[in-house]
Amino acid sequence: MHNDADVIVVGGGNAGFSAAHAAAERGRSVILLERGEGPTAGGNSFFTAGATRIAHEGLAQLQEFVEADERHDASTVPPYSQQDYLEDLERVTEGRNDPELSAVLVAEAQPTLRWLAGLGLKYRLMYERQAYSRPDGSFLFWGGLHVGNVGGGEGLIADHTAVAERLGEDVRYGHRARELVVEDGRVVGVVAEHDGQRVTLRAESVVLAAGGFESDAALRAEHLGERWAAAKVRGTAFNVGDMIRAGLDVGAAKGGDWSSCHSVQWDAFHPENEGNLELTNRLTRQSYPLGILVNREGRRFLDEGADFRNFTYAKYGKVILEQPGSLAFQVFDAATRPLLRAEEYEMPGVSELKADSLEELAALMEIPAEEFVRTVEEFNAATNDAELDPTVKDGKASTVTPPKSNWASPIAEGPFYAYPVTCGITFTFGGLKGDVEGRVLDEDGTAIPGLLVCGEMLGGLFSSNYPGGSGLAAGAVFGRRAGSIA
Repeated sequence: MHNDADVIVVGGGNAGFSAAHAAAERGRSVILLERGEGPTAGGNSFFTAGATRIAHEGLAQLQEFVEADERHDASTVPPYSQQDYLEDLERVTEGRNDPELSAVLVAEAQPTLRWLAGLGLKYRLMYERQAYSRPDGSFLFWGGLHVGNVGGGEGLIADHTAVAERLGEDVRYGHRARELVVEDGRVVGVVAEHDGQRVTLRAESVVLAAGGFESDAALRAEHLGERWAAAKVRGTAFNVGDMIRAGLDVGAAKGGDWSSCHSVQWDAFHPENEGNLELTNRLTRQSYPLGILVNREGRRFLDEGADFRNFTYAKYGKVILEQPGSLAFQVFDAATRPLLRAEEYEMPGVSELKADSLEELAALMEIPAEEFVRTVEEFNAATNDAELDPTVKDGKASTVTPPKSNWASPIAEGPFYAYPVTCGITFTFGGLKGDVEGRVLDEDGTAIPGLLVCGEMLGGLFSSNYPGGSGLAAGAVFGRRAGSIA
């Protein structure tokens, strides 16, 4: 029968576009189906800051493909090896990452970014997120995550869209893919809904890049736990698991950890704190390692300085969700407040509480003042005299319970600030099982002919936590791989 294209890609985010570009470069005709339209297109990728984790040898190598910046001459960017990357991935997932997928990710992340840069995507060093300025005017990068898209997620999708147009990809917006077409054991097409009509499209290969199920409250409750039904959805409202179900229906095996996800500390009281197309990632509150977190009882409940933010932020949303009322407060004083990320803590409509005393701050937070003041005083008294240095694990600790292992500055100088945070879910870690080429596997480990998977739908890389920036890297790497054989 007649095929509408050689390759159909479902999902117009970073992974889907990477697959489409790779296929189109090989001369394959490509239809890309994207449920969103206009400002709602781009999936979760649109809502990201664009940070992408790659292994590299330092600034000189990165300058080969990132945009020029006059600050480069005054910058120190420590090398980040493939071994560093792999160890970070294994450490934060507690060894539950798929070793074969992980090996491909760490080896191919930088070459894949270079390939995308060659196609027209623009990258830069992320000064405002991953570097601290030093007294001499120089910059020191930290945490292994140094590169991001120009213009963040919005720039990422705009660049991908321009490449797709240049390569002749047929991008069809407003198409919600619902089913896979199978003939003689092979996937040969997709059934989608468009303008109230069912549309069947056929192709030699179908690449699934339609995200996880984090936007469906019932699925969150079923697989993550009942409390997750109340989590705020940071990104697209369209990731409701349609194509995960479709893949399972044609025999695909589940892949990865279906019981955990990426979730962050998220502005609790902003009136538009779900799927905000204007503020996108700026509703996160990620300077928490510099302060303390207290719950509605006025008590600390985690080690804010256990590791660099890049390695804790994706799991601490879950801890917030488990607190009374799924609410907590990040607390800073006048000395630490100037160190916070301006893009997040000085954004329009930021939920900020400010008071001249701890007692007054407790009243604004509506938490027990006596318990809160006791928490702060005990924390302050147990803080050592090491020098604060946010670019390293500085050992500036407080030996309370729970401890704060690094960056423990006393909360002592008024005025005092509090930022209410809740749990913002980003994406689910469970998806379909695939091999390193992106082929979807059944329960016996056999590839389902004609069906490939990439992006957040590919399960196996992450569990409970992940290293910041590895999601966009994985989407590009395995999207490119799927598109190279589609």
